[in-house]
Amino acid sequence: MNQEYDFLVLGGGSAGYAGARTAAGFSGKVAVVDGSRELGGLCILRGCMPSKTLLHVAERLHHARHADVLGLDIPTAAPDMPRVMERKRRIIRDFADYRVQGLTAGPFELIRQKGRLVGPGRVRLDDDSVLTARRILIATGSLIAQPPVTGLDQIQPWTSDDILELEEVPDSILVLGGGVVACELAQYLARMGARVIQIQRSPQLLKNHSRKVAAVVEAAFREEGIELFTGTNLRELRRLDDGRIEAVFDHEGRVLRRQARHCLNALGRRPATADLGLESAGVETLRSGHITTDAYQQTTAPGIFAAGDCCGPELVHTAVQQGEIAARRAFDRPTSAFNPDHHLEIIFTDPPVARLGLDESDLEKRGIEFLSASHPFDDHGKSILMEETRGFVELLAARENGRLLGARIVGPAAGELIHALAVGLALKASAGDLLAAPWYHPTLAEILTYPLEEIAEKV
Repeated sequence: MNQEYDFLVLGGGSAGYAGARTAAGFSGKVAVVDGSRELGGLCILRGCMPSKTLLHVAERLHHARHADVLGLDIPTAAPDMPRVMERKRRIIRDFADYRVQGLTAGPFELIRQKGRLVGPGRVRLDDDSVLTARRILIATGSLIAQPPVTGLDQIQPWTSDDILELEEVPDSILVLGGGVVACELAQYLARMGARVIQIQRSPQLLKNHSRKVAAVVEAAFREEGIELFTGTNLRELRRLDDGRIEAVFDHEGRVLRRQARHCLNALGRRPATADLGLESAGVETLRSGHITTDAYQQTTAPGIFAAGDCCGPELVHTAVQQGEIAARRAFDRPTSAFNPDHHLEIIFTDPPVARLGLDESDLEKRGIEFLSASHPFDDHGKSILMEETRGFVELLAARENGRLLGARIVGPAAGELIHALAVGLALKASAGDLLAAPWYHPTLAEILTYPLEEIAEKV
C-alpha cells in the first residue's frame, strides 16, 4: 500500500473523527489511520460515557439512602453490580456502534493499522507500507500515566479502565491522586460501598481550581466517609503478606501507613506521542510530551496539525473543536482560532464543579481590572428546598463595562448552570445583557442573577 492522500489522520477518536469528517467535506482523498483494538475513542469506550453512566447510578443510590431528609423512608437501596455493569455495557455498545458506523461508512477511508511519521508528509504503517499526504492531523489521544512511585509497578494497581468494569464493589481501596478522575471515581466507589482512602500530593484536591472550590468538595468527601489526605509525600507502596496493599506517606510532619485490599492509580494521563516519529517530521513537543501547536492547531512542521489529548487540554468538546479547526486551516478555509479564554471544564463530583473563562490570576497577569461577585447555595430558595446547599457561584466581569470574563460554580447542577454563562461569554455579553433575559422562579439557574445584579450595579 503506497498511496497519496490530501488529508491523513492518525487516530479515530473524537478529535480525529471531527477532523476527518470536516476535511471530507472539502473534497479530496481523506483517510483515518487507527490500529487500536477497539474503535470509538477514549471518551466512548473508557472515559466520559462509561464513567458518567456509573456516576449517575451512584448518585441515585446516595440520594435513596439519604431520602430521610425529605421525609421519605426507602427501606432498601443497594447496588446489583452485574445489572449495573450490563446496563453500562449496553449503553456504551450503542454509542460505540454509532461511532464505528461513522468511521467505516463515512466519506473517508479507514485504515486499521497503526502509523508513525517517517519524515515530512510520510507515514509508515504496521505492514511497512508508506503513505504520503499533503496534510496530516495527529490525534492519537492519551494514555494512563505511570509516575515513578516506589512499589507502584510491583503492586499492579487498578486503573480507571479496571474500575469501569468491576463486577463487585471492593471492600477497601487506596485512591492515588486528587485530580478529576481520582475524585470522581473515589466518590463513586465510596457511594457504592467501598471504604476509600484518598491520598493527594498537592495541598488540596483539584489543584488547578481555587481553594474555595476545593474546600467544598473536600468537606463533602469527608462527610461521606472518604478518608482524605492532602499535602502528602507518597514514600512507598507495598504488598503485605495478607494480600493487602500498604501506602506509606508523609502527612503533616508524621509518617502514616494505610492499608486496603486494592489500589487505584489515578495519577493522571500522558499524551500518546512517544512512538510517533515526531522528530523525523520536525514536530516539536513540550517536556510533558504534548505536541506544540498554534491557535489554529498547526504544529512546528508545515502541513502537520494536532488536536485533542495529544496536544491538550484533555476535554472532548475541545478535541472536537480543535479537529474541526485543524481541518479547515489545512484546506485554507475560513475558521476561528482556538480560544483558551473560553475554556470550559466540568467535574462530575457531588457537588459538581464547573469553571469557565479566565480566573483572577489570569486577569491580574494581563492587567485587566475586574469585578467579582458571588452567592452561596445555602441562601437560595430552590437549593434549600432540594436540601442541596453546599457551594456557591462566583462571576468575574470587566470593571469597565461589566462584560463577563469568567465564572466558577460548585454546587447542585453546576455542569448545567454553567452553560448559560458560556453562551454569554461567547457572545461577549455584559451582566446587564444577561439580566435582560427572563430567569424563572424558583429554579437553580435563578441563583446566577444575584452576582449578575451585584456586578451590574457596580459598573
